[in-house]
Amino acid sequence: MAHYERDKDDLLRRLRKIEGQVRGLQRMIEEDRYCVDVLNQVAAVKAALGSVGLILLEGHTRGCVTRAIKEGEGDAAIKELMEVVEKLAK
Repeated sequence: MAHYERDKDDLLRRLRKIEGQVRGLQRMIEEDRYCVDVLNQVAAVKAALGSVGLILLEGHTRGCVTRAIKEGEGDAAIKELMEVVEKLAK
């Protein structure tokens, strides 16, 4: 079972909202909207995706990583966790 299961409805709601924001960005480009307005919307989408990533990261840490540490597989789990944190931080 995925460790984000308890947050699944919230995650899906957030992703649907992000999907709408991206469609809005497409419309803004099609309509030749002011650059700063488009950039502000890009920033909003990035922030929303970042929030989704943090929710997933917390679930993974509290679930998968914690379990791996208890089972003696902590080093590999922490290495994997740090790799994904590095990707999210870019």
